[in-house]
Amino acid sequence: MPRLFTALTVPDEARMWLTAVRGGLRSARWIEPENYHITLRFIGDVDEPTADEVHHALSRIERPPVTVTLNGYGSFGSKRPHSVFVRVEPSPQLLDLQAAQERALQRIGLPAEARKFTPHVTIARVKGSTAKEVAGWLSMRGDLQVAPYTAGEFVLMSSRDSYGGGPYVVEERYPLGLAAAA
Repeated sequence: MPRLFTALTVPDEARMWLTAVRGGLRSARWIEPENYHITLRFIGDVDEPTADEVHHALSRIERPPVTVTLNGYGSFGSKRPHSVFVRVEPSPQLLDLQAAQERALQRIGLPAEARKFTPHVTIARVKGSTAKEVAGWLSMRGDLQVAPYTAGEFVLMSSRDSYGGGPYVVEERYPLGLAAAA
């Protein structure tokens, strides 16, 4: 039974910048650069027939390419932090793509995503770090200097239930923009 989600991948140049900020946070489990991604819609554990329906629904989505801007740092879990991430600017294009996926997946009978969409790239799991340690690490990072990039596709990914996330496998690729019409 695959555990599925949709995502935008992170190109090599941006991964290089994100990898450079690793370190300096006690108990952090840093995400491997090849596993960096922007989750658009978590789908969860599904059987093979449902996975086929998901693929078919996603293959009908036609949207323009998405400009991705990484614009700072943050953490999830205010009193008990569990993740450190790089923020992604929630551009209209990005929000529209995510909403189109949400609608397509609800049409095939999947439940609505319970969490509000917060675009980000998780760079570390920090369950052993205190809120004060995470806040100190975040305050020392300063501005993020990564050039915006254009995502010309979104992907359907699978993961195994593992400690800390990953490894992730790209199961399908869905072009955006002119490539989608070809």
